[in-house]
Amino acid sequence: MTANLQTDTEKLAPNLPWFALQVRTRQELGVADYLQGKNYECFLPLYKRRRRWSDRIKEVEVPLFAGYLFCRLNIHDRLPILKTPGVVQIVGCNHQAIPVDEREIHAIQVMLASGVPNQPWPFMAVGDRVRIESGPLLGLEGILLDSKGNHRLILSVTLLQRSVVVEIDSAFVTSLRTPQAKQLVKQGKYLPHSIAV
Repeated sequence: MTANLQTDTEKLAPNLPWFALQVRTRQELGVADYLQGKNYECFLPLYKRRRRWSDRIKEVEVPLFAGYLFCRLNIHDRLPILKTPGVVQIVGCNHQAIPVDEREIHAIQVMLASGVPNQPWPFMAVGDRVRIESGPLLGLEGILLDSKGNHRLILSVTLLQRSVVVEIDSAFVTSLRTPQAKQLVKQGKYLPHSIAV
């Protein structure tokens, strides 16, 4: 009976947190495969990129965050992770591993599952936060960028200081700015420079 009770308790326990692993460049896939073979839950986001060879151009899948992958782990039992060939470190600050925000991982997973074209983007810490109100990215929040007439949503992984940009229809977006800022926009008194709603 205690075995059943433990199983029920384990089912109710929350998942282990996600951590970012810094790995040697071009070894992301091998490290992810190795860790999954050891029963770790890994997430290695990939995107399609055109590569040019001398005789042809081919579309290949490459890591969205070069040199990084995400892994759920018990931080108190991290030695097997650190001994994994290709792993450099668990990302953190002051020698303390810091979990990645679950919502940021979820946003990247939803974006990849939607099939919407995406690519790596420089990390942005400023700009208007927005929420997608309809379409395949419904409910995601990020930073809206206006680039040459095309609207893009920037999803970020704060811990890595990395971002991803995805094209969106600005008609599906609601600003998360303060009511005062929204009022200034309506009155035409606030026009953001490179970031637009």
